[in-house]
Amino acid sequence: MRGLVNKLVSRSLSVAGQWQQQQLRRLNIHEYQGAELMSKYGINVPKGVAVSSLDEVKEAVKTKFSNQNEVVVKSQILAGGRGLGTFLNGFKGGVHIVKTDQVEDTAGKMLGQILVTKQTGPQGKVVSKVYLCEKLSLVNEMYFAITLDRNTAGPLIIACSKGGTSIEDLAEKYPDMIIKVPIDVFKGITDEDAAKVVDGLAPKVADRTDSIEQVKKLYKLFCESDCTLLEINPLAETSSNQLVAADAKLNFDDNAAFRQKQIFSLRDPSQEDPREVAAAKADLNYIGLDGEIGCMVNGAGLAMATMDIIKLHGGTPANFLDVGGNASEGQVVEAFKILTSDEKVKAILVNIFGGIMKCDVIASGIVNAAKNVALKVPVVVRLEGTNVEQGKRILKESGMTLITAEDLDDAAEKAVKAASK
Repeated sequence: MRGLVNKLVSRSLSVAGQWQQQQLRRLNIHEYQGAELMSKYGINVPKGVAVSSLDEVKEAVKTKFSNQNEVVVKSQILAGGRGLGTFLNGFKGGVHIVKTDQVEDTAGKMLGQILVTKQTGPQGKVVSKVYLCEKLSLVNEMYFAITLDRNTAGPLIIACSKGGTSIEDLAEKYPDMIIKVPIDVFKGITDEDAAKVVDGLAPKVADRTDSIEQVKKLYKLFCESDCTLLEINPLAETSSNQLVAADAKLNFDDNAAFRQKQIFSLRDPSQEDPREVAAAKADLNYIGLDGEIGCMVNGAGLAMATMDIIKLHGGTPANFLDVGGNASEGQVVEAFKILTSDEKVKAILVNIFGGIMKCDVIASGIVNAAKNVALKVPVVVRLEGTNVEQGKRILKESGMTLITAEDLDDAAEKAVKAASK
């Protein structure tokens, strides 16, 4: 029995970790958009311009970089690891420093192409814009980030005197180089807090007072813009003794969309999973995973349990789709459209525990979905709770070929079996 429990817990943690990692996604804006936002807060950023065509590249080189020998060309996708990425056309690297007369050629190898990095997955992301920036004369590179810390229940500033490379690898090899400064969310950042951060960064030429002010401005941006992550790598020093955010990643809390309308208007759906975009429009909670069994449930806790038990029986969930506690028949139909749009899905498991969400509504939605969507994969249904008998009767009288299940364990076992045929 203990072995079974350990096995279940191990698999549960694996699925939970994957789901939790997906759940942490928030609005992520492009680097050039982040630079514009940071400059409004008085944060030093490189001068640059985003372009989406070769004509715009030519114009930018002529008007903005004609007096410079070199330009930084950065592909704009919502994923990290661009510099070490590879385009499907064979071109290596999503970030290049090139001579001014080579900018057009380099940008041409990026625009419209798919860039694969360690964060995009093998499918990669399309580069629809490149960011042309001035090449700074850097004398030192550091790492800076602000995130939300569960232990202290507030913002946490992470700093390192070495940057410009993978912070994960650096933290593993030299953990003592990483400093963490928790900020009291009620008091805000103090001069003492900012000074600790600057001491951890250990700038070589930048003025200490100016550096402290830059840290405070970064924290102000983090709070006032409802960020969940503000990461700068590298935070660099220039030969002119300035501290500059040379490359940045900003994420924002989706729950703050109502008060951050300008920021959320920057959302780029072309960089997101189209299934997640469709789900958001239908007011459904959807997260794409990598398995073969599509899951439709009501409630995050039930979703986790469903994915766990699928894993226990040897299958893998293809998604997390929560219809919530008050979904309409129309939303259930949209849910099935999203599930069946995934070619990897070999079976669908509907697991509903009716409380506020009534089983007869789900059943009617399933029947309507069958009429509107060509269901080419087996559907396993487990209903329990409010109006369960009405729901089962609706399904039975529909004439649909469904696989019914009495409990969650039975449902998962049948779904895994159906997906393997």
